[in-house]
Amino acid sequence: MGGRAVTWAGLGAGPDPRLRGRGRVRSAHVTAVARCERLGVGAALQHGGDRDGGLNGAQPGALRGRQPESGPAPGTARGCPRCSCCWRRRRRAGRRRGAAVPAGEDAVWVLDSGNVRGATANSSAAWLVSSNSSWCGHCIGYAPTWRALAGDVRDWAAAIRVAALDCAEEKNHEVCRAYDIHFYPTFRYFKAFTKDFTTGENFKGPDRELQTVRQTMIDFLQNHTDGNRPPACPSLDPIRLSDILSLIDNPGGRYMAVLFEGNSSYVGREVALDLIPYENVVVKRALNSDRAFLGKLGVSSVPSCYLIYPNGSHGLVTVGKPLRSFFSSYLKSLPDVRKKSLSLPEKPSKEENPEAAVWREFDRQVLLLAEAVGDGRGGHSWSKLYTADLESGLHQLLRVELAAHKSLAGAELQTLKDFVTVLSKLFPGRPPVRKLLETLQEWLATLPLDRIPYNAVLDLVNNKMRISGILLASRIKWVGCQGSWPELRGYPCALWKLFHTLTVQAGAHPKALDGTGFEDDPQAVLQTIRRYVHLFFGCKECGKHFEEMAKESLDSVKTRDQAILWLWKKHNLVNSRLAGHPSEDPKFPKLPWPTPDLCPDCHEEIKGLNSWNEGQVLLFLKQHYSSHNLVDMYAADLGDAGEGAPAGGEEREGGHASPEQPLGERGAESLRLPSVLPPRLHLSEGSHQGLAAKLESLSAAESRAEMAAAFLGMGFSSLDMSLCVVLYVASSLFLMVMYFFFRVRSKRWKVRHHHLSV
Repeated sequence: MGGRAVTWAGLGAGPDPRLRGRGRVRSAHVTAVARCERLGVGAALQHGGDRDGGLNGAQPGALRGRQPESGPAPGTARGCPRCSCCWRRRRRAGRRRGAAVPAGEDAVWVLDSGNVRGATANSSAAWLVSSNSSWCGHCIGYAPTWRALAGDVRDWAAAIRVAALDCAEEKNHEVCRAYDIHFYPTFRYFKAFTKDFTTGENFKGPDRELQTVRQTMIDFLQNHTDGNRPPACPSLDPIRLSDILSLIDNPGGRYMAVLFEGNSSYVGREVALDLIPYENVVVKRALNSDRAFLGKLGVSSVPSCYLIYPNGSHGLVTVGKPLRSFFSSYLKSLPDVRKKSLSLPEKPSKEENPEAAVWREFDRQVLLLAEAVGDGRGGHSWSKLYTADLESGLHQLLRVELAAHKSLAGAELQTLKDFVTVLSKLFPGRPPVRKLLETLQEWLATLPLDRIPYNAVLDLVNNKMRISGILLASRIKWVGCQGSWPELRGYPCALWKLFHTLTVQAGAHPKALDGTGFEDDPQAVLQTIRRYVHLFFGCKECGKHFEEMAKESLDSVKTRDQAILWLWKKHNLVNSRLAGHPSEDPKFPKLPWPTPDLCPDCHEEIKGLNSWNEGQVLLFLKQHYSSHNLVDMYAADLGDAGEGAPAGGEEREGGHASPEQPLGERGAESLRLPSVLPPRLHLSEGSHQGLAAKLESLSAAESRAEMAAAFLGMGFSSLDMSLCVVLYVASSLFLMVMYFFFRVRSKRWKVRHHHLSV
């Protein structure tokens, strides 16, 4: 994840990592071309995949969209416009040759942690920033609209700019958290000349259609005061009819265009903004309130353009259609109207990071090796469940997705507690990760607070207390969830796998949830997943779709086996609905899962129709998501877990300065771990032998030494130590006061005794 270059336009997919030989690659390409031809005539294909969609079925990927108008017709020698392997290859080749890119692609300003604050703070232009995630299916589907919007208002850049911030980039995690970005995509407006840090104003349009967003941009510009209005922005308020007469009498040696329109029309304001980069022409708008006056000017309908020439002549402009584009084009083509030389800040380079190529080649070899190893019975690598996928998903969930919330209270806090409880009881991973989840669950259960800062949870997840034997790697490594490009599949795939694993483990270990309040509820795991997705999953539209499915039929689940099948059915439904979506990985098409080659007994034919044998599907799911099918290959090395080392991401998290870090947000330090840690976990057979030996070899003397070290300060936060110092100083002062009090009293007693003796 770290170090790769992600642009709004999207990156191209490399060769299929599972295909070897030119013949197989060519065969896959021909298949993709044929598929795109079928899509072109509107066939509703039911493409699926190995359970790798987002929660609305969308695949993770770069923020991109198809541009069919820019490519050749389907089936031609050059490829097909909807096939990403053709389109992306042509796009990259065009960039290398210096060819033009589709309109709107370069109009989006790509922001990141290094420039977002500098771009939006005290800027001479306003900003509209879309904070999105490259794995969010809804973001991927909306990307063409966003690029089209940026291209449509390209001439407005001196007044307002359209930008994008990818919160899936590791380097942008902290800045997205600082700007309170919880869901994707989130649209925020930033006013010009804003000096103090602000998280911006949320988009309030009724929908996110291009025209709606464009008109909301105009409303936002009009809400600027005279003191902070962008200098390049023309006046967007309507002029009075008397002002029109003044303009006719004194045109000022330039063209004056007056757009007559209704009160609710945006055409006049749009044309005025379109002409910002052009000189020798000024655009004003006027309302059609005085019909008699308009009749004198020959204006019979609105919108209409009345043009006052530099020489003082004036008259009604005749255009083909009374549309914004016709008026703007006509005014730009007038004699002596030419484009100004505007000095806009240089956009960040969108060249591909060379490290990305190294990442792709390395991971191709990983997948090829995994296929060669298989499952020992001639199966494929994707028939196994990989520890690396589950642990990488946990990392993203605990350190990124939940960390977007600065504090948790009420339903959010209860959902976190319930979800961590389910994870701690059912997650089948390695002992250090399970022990971390158990420690987190016990700590959350003992908290007496109604609200906690999430920094406190991060401190535990990153093991800043240096508790022996707990560790969750901060390095993301996809194996079964690896896509054909870094932005494809990934986290949504891992989250689906995690959810399926939890439902299967709940059925395999019915006593695991005893004592949690979930023991007699077959819907417990699904309901906990449902609440997590609704409250925390970054793709808001995906969460809405999942909630709709849950409302429709989740109440019908009466047994743990039905819970397993319910999630499987809904996942297949999601994949079927979004087959052919721009977020789909072309190398992992969305077929109904499990496929016949993976589970032949799961498929049968009844009265000539293909159908599922749900009994066999249940057996397959229980085997596929069982702990026995979990492979530690390629998982991060946890060999130092027994040393009480912090997670690898601790220093990196502290190394990036967020745009704004109020002192009040440091409340995490006021929360401490419980003094009693959970009992030592039993080591599973799939654990690394070296780690098991290290954990089991900890003697009682070492444990006492660790407790002594914690007592001396290693287990205390800085706030705890500060309180100790304050208490120590206060105690010292109290003792000194008492000492002087008794000393003075003693002297007085001696004086009285001396006088009595005399």
